[in-house]
Amino acid sequence: MGRNLFDIRHTDQEQEQCWTGPDHLLEGIEHCLFFSRITRESMPGYTPYQSKYFAHFLTREGIAEDEALTQSLSSARVDLNPHQVDAAMFALRSPLSKGVMLADEVGLGKTIEAALVLSQRWWERRRNLLLIVPASLRKQWATELREKFSLPSFILDTRRLKEFAADGQPDPVGAREGIIILSYEFAARIADRLRAIPWDLVVFDEAHKLRNVWKAADNSRAAVLRAALANRQKLLLTATPLQNNLMELYGLVTLIDDAYFGSEQAFRAEFGGREDVAARALLAGRLAPICKRTLRRQVQKAGLIKYTNRLPKTFDFTPGRLEIDLYNSVSAYLQNPDTIALGQNGRHLVTLMLRKILGSSSFAIAQTLDKMVNRLQSKLIVDDDTLDDIDGFAEEAEEWRDAGAGAEADAVEDHSDDAIDRIDPKKLQAEIDELTRYRDLAANISHNAKGNALVNNLAAAMDEIVGKGGQRKAVIFTESVRTQTYLRELLESNGFAGQTVILNGSNSDKDSTALYRAWLEKHRGTDAVSGSKTADMKAAIVDAFRGDRSILIATESGAEGINLQFCSLLINYDLPWNPQRVEQRIGRCHRYGQQIDVTVINFLNRKNQAEERIHQLLQEKFKLFDGVFGSSDEVLGTIESGVDIERRILEIVQQSRTDAEINAAFDKLQEEFSAEIDEAKQNARNKLLAEMDEKVVQRLLDRRQGLNATLGDFKQALLNLARAELPEAQFHPDHAERFDFDGRTWSTEWPEADERGWQFFRLGDGEAQGGGLADSLVARAKGRDLPPAVLCFDYDAYDGGNLGDVARLRGRSGWMRLARLQLQTPARVWDEIIVAAVTDDGAALNPATAERMLKLPARQEGDAPGGLPEAALAATVSARQTDLVGLAQTRLGEFLNEEEDRLDAWRNDAAVAYDQRIKALNKESSEKNKLARATTDLPAKIELQREAKALKRQVDDLQHQLYTRLREIDEERERMLDAIAAQLNLTPQVLDLFTIRWSLT
Repeated sequence: MGRNLFDIRHTDQEQEQCWTGPDHLLEGIEHCLFFSRITRESMPGYTPYQSKYFAHFLTREGIAEDEALTQSLSSARVDLNPHQVDAAMFALRSPLSKGVMLADEVGLGKTIEAALVLSQRWWERRRNLLLIVPASLRKQWATELREKFSLPSFILDTRRLKEFAADGQPDPVGAREGIIILSYEFAARIADRLRAIPWDLVVFDEAHKLRNVWKAADNSRAAVLRAALANRQKLLLTATPLQNNLMELYGLVTLIDDAYFGSEQAFRAEFGGREDVAARALLAGRLAPICKRTLRRQVQKAGLIKYTNRLPKTFDFTPGRLEIDLYNSVSAYLQNPDTIALGQNGRHLVTLMLRKILGSSSFAIAQTLDKMVNRLQSKLIVDDDTLDDIDGFAEEAEEWRDAGAGAEADAVEDHSDDAIDRIDPKKLQAEIDELTRYRDLAANISHNAKGNALVNNLAAAMDEIVGKGGQRKAVIFTESVRTQTYLRELLESNGFAGQTVILNGSNSDKDSTALYRAWLEKHRGTDAVSGSKTADMKAAIVDAFRGDRSILIATESGAEGINLQFCSLLINYDLPWNPQRVEQRIGRCHRYGQQIDVTVINFLNRKNQAEERIHQLLQEKFKLFDGVFGSSDEVLGTIESGVDIERRILEIVQQSRTDAEINAAFDKLQEEFSAEIDEAKQNARNKLLAEMDEKVVQRLLDRRQGLNATLGDFKQALLNLARAELPEAQFHPDHAERFDFDGRTWSTEWPEADERGWQFFRLGDGEAQGGGLADSLVARAKGRDLPPAVLCFDYDAYDGGNLGDVARLRGRSGWMRLARLQLQTPARVWDEIIVAAVTDDGAALNPATAERMLKLPARQEGDAPGGLPEAALAATVSARQTDLVGLAQTRLGEFLNEEEDRLDAWRNDAAVAYDQRIKALNKESSEKNKLARATTDLPAKIELQREAKALKRQVDDLQHQLYTRLREIDEERERMLDAIAAQLNLTPQVLDLFTIRWSLT
């Protein structure tokens, strides 16, 4: 074994000598062997020639499928699973694709899969990227893209665009400076602007929201988005592409390619009304190139993810008399349709927000009632400022817009209806007096039974988590900022002093500010600091919670995008009525990386029938609180909008006056969802969209092996580049993946880098704050013009394992040339490194062996001597070029074959549509003739025969139309194939990098 490579050190002078080589040094292998014997205390390192090779290796777009995502994979801050890489490669595989649908079962990380595709497009500098998501997920997406993939993004809505304009900033839409994130509603609103931009990729998250586009009106949101974004490559994400019938699946496919199944009539004829195995198998085959679905059981069978359970628990409480009086009084007020303060146009949204505040705590509703009184005294109705206790009200309003209730949200936010005109002064004063009584009642309540229940049960619940091997930590969710303050004060004074930390939309309290400043100081100069105060504040709070604080009290808005898998106890102090929001909360803890079962605690007011039935709905029908990782999402995918459920529950609470009425209304609601949540439908969907388990499991295992090898080679090249370019860097003897440079520690392992406050050493940071070291080294290495030189490779100095094929070359020498082959088509670009090497006896080395030799430490020993075997090297480069071009042409041929198959199917679809109509007319004609033969009434017989002949003429016309249409399709097919072939026209270009005289000790 040779010495540890990572102990190697060079002075600046030695490094310069190693790179340039003095003129008086002897040439050839004899000197190299002699030098190797007498200079063991100064071992070889890496030369500028190898550095240039590493730089080009790192930035090439390889032909091999496993190399398509290497740059993006190596720079991601996430533990990637093979099924996620497999899905991303599926989406990126063909340069001719109009898009795909990723329909993995829930809990498998479709967000990561899409982010990988977006990252690759960003890497390729194809940066017109659009992301359309439910309003409630916009911030989460922005956070995931920034934290895990260092991708910039802009969340845009009407208010944000106005802010850009007011600040004199350019409109970011189409500016290619960041991924544009829009809600569905806002995207449809600015559809004309979106149509004008040549998007490189459009991603639809929760794409099942558009699955009824096949029957939607032209002015519907789904139809408007399909028309505006036609002919743009798309990526659809949904766990439930098919809920009630196959036409929903047809609708989603038309978003990608409206001619994929020919027409609605053809799809119905081939698949819509047929349940037989052959038809489903045919449909599965047609879907295979455009839709991919992996199941949890397949990933679990491959041993790729550890699943944990959710364990539900309730803390019961019984409110005191004053709390009950307050609740009943304010509830009755909210049920009164004649109140003034709630206005008219935004009444439902305002009422829902007030009910959330009322159900949270007496302290929350007291201050809100005070604001309402002040507004009425100024003859103004409730506005968004009155409701500021709900953290992130703007997001709530955007969700309502996304659910089709934009008028309600606008009425509250734009203040157009604030002033109260023509109101009876006596009625106004009476309402002011009424609200004042309720405010004073709330202010006189000093204790809440729910808060007491938390204090009395929290310690025991945390002890239980510790007993299971978890950390003594709990995250408590509330929808109210004032309740958040109350809970912190309550816990701090009841056994948890100094253990709490809060997270909301502003975090302006002294403790949060101190934590933020300390965190900034700790991470100053590292890429942990994003520069966004909101993002860095969240990071500081989560860091404190991960460290010495044991309780995090968070609001909905504050917790968006954070990951708390180190915490296994989650408490819903307030329980949202929107099941998707509940799932988002639980998903903060119950996610990939969670080590033990997560306990989910809900509070249950036994004196409130509506709250009890809401809890029952969420637990029994939506299955939110128990089951394995992500099981609830399968159910949530069946709902078009969680806001719709909120509004249904609000309707029940507003209209029901007795427990019997409440129970009857909830029974009806649960019965409706029972029809929606159908296990048989789920099984049918899986059979249609998912491949056989054994095939998938083996592919995932193969993918994991290939991924590890590819990423290993990539990271090794990146570290070797650092060794070559940074002679002053100190590599850690016990850890090959990290080194010290410029007063900081750099590591290619992101979890370690983030946890220790080190720099994540990766490509793609050139545009990120505080980053760019790897990118600058690549640019420097690639920019050198290197003359032919002698390189002496030292096998014994290599500490990366056995290279048997290279070892057999010890004691030999020869010549090597490196070139970069670019294979350019209008559809895509590939490039590869050509390593052509020959020995002195004229034998050509295997390209893989020659490439491995370049990984060995080496010394530059002056300029190359004469005798360059130009013909042999040129022939070797040419032979390798021929092999690579052949490989590329094979792949392009596969893409062309797929397009031919698609066009053939398209032709067949047209024929099927006509055949269906012809069969129907022939059948009707036969029936007319049969009736004519059976009737004895001569006029009736003649009329029936006439009708039968007319139907036959229609058949003849259709057959002629079919013939004509098929001829047109054949001509169109040929034109399309010519265009596709032109897209695949390959133009090779070769760039010589350098030539060396090599020898191996």
